[in-house]
Amino acid sequence: MSDNSLTESTKWFVLIGIILLSGLVYLLAPVLTPFIIAAVLSYIGDPLVDWLELKKFPRTLAVTTVFVSLTLVAVLSLLLFIPLVEKQIVILINKVPEYADWLQRTLLPVINEKLGDTKVNLDLSALQDSLKSNWQSAGGIVAQVVSSITRSGFALFTGVANLVLVFIVSFYLLRDWDKLIEHIRQLLPRNKEKLISSLAKQSDEVLGAFFRGQLLVMLALAIVYSVGLSIVGLDLAILIGLLAGVVSFVPYLGFIIGIVAATIAALMQFGDVSYVLYVFIVFGVGQALEGMVLTPVLVGDKIGLHPVAVIFAVLAGGQLFGFFGILCALPVAAVLAVIVRHMHKEYKQSAVYNA
Repeated sequence: MSDNSLTESTKWFVLIGIILLSGLVYLLAPVLTPFIIAAVLSYIGDPLVDWLELKKFPRTLAVTTVFVSLTLVAVLSLLLFIPLVEKQIVILINKVPEYADWLQRTLLPVINEKLGDTKVNLDLSALQDSLKSNWQSAGGIVAQVVSSITRSGFALFTGVANLVLVFIVSFYLLRDWDKLIEHIRQLLPRNKEKLISSLAKQSDEVLGAFFRGQLLVMLALAIVYSVGLSIVGLDLAILIGLLAGVVSFVPYLGFIIGIVAATIAALMQFGDVSYVLYVFIVFGVGQALEGMVLTPVLVGDKIGLHPVAVIFAVLAGGQLFGFFGILCALPVAAVLAVIVRHMHKEYKQSAVYNA
């Protein structure tokens, strides 16, 4: 058998293997979800474990320390933020009549004047009554979640089982993470091992910068916006600040959503244009901190994605895979950017380009 036919056979073998693997992943998607979550958690926690190992911690003790610490942080964050968000939503619902009155008395006359014969009528009283009754009957966010979970014993058992599975798999993956990576490296074709390892290392740097840096930027911006708007006196300061911080992973989206929501809330609450200036100052300070301090220090330019590419990646991920696609869009785009940069480098050095 010639080398060429062997190469063609290898290509077909790889192609069929990829198709079969993709089909298997699709069929096992519900079962694989806890394992994927555990793998992501292990990937995020591995640098902390490695750092503790440098401090002479045994690997198992380092994993246990990181695992317990991250779990406590997650639980305390939920206990802290859920009541705050619940109170903010209650405030929002109770203020719907005020907002409706402001819209009908202030905004609608201006709109109707501009439209001429076409009139716009808006009645939000029914919406407010519906929101209030549903909220009171549910008893708040925590009560609503607990109620929906406990309606089905099987659903409760499945949820608890998946949570326990994520914890167990995360622990063992984190403990053996370095060994698993080394085993994967040993399985790579020897003539491609150096290239694949190099691309994997670059991808790891990009993903590390994204996961750890961007999460810290989002948290910092949420705190800055929430504290700033609270100083201004805005009733919905925490809700708007958290929203602006969470969606800030898309360039300018958090800023735009936050400043628009805060401006409308300030006009409705105070009825004074001067408070809009204070809102602009808060978001201006947040943008300055993000551009000059937070992003350069916490993320840097490791991701290397143009803002337009980031926006396109998020929209494409949402269109193709929904909310899960939005969450995965930037990490996937960052890894693809590493591969594209390598292909661009190879192309510039190829005979096709230099012909």
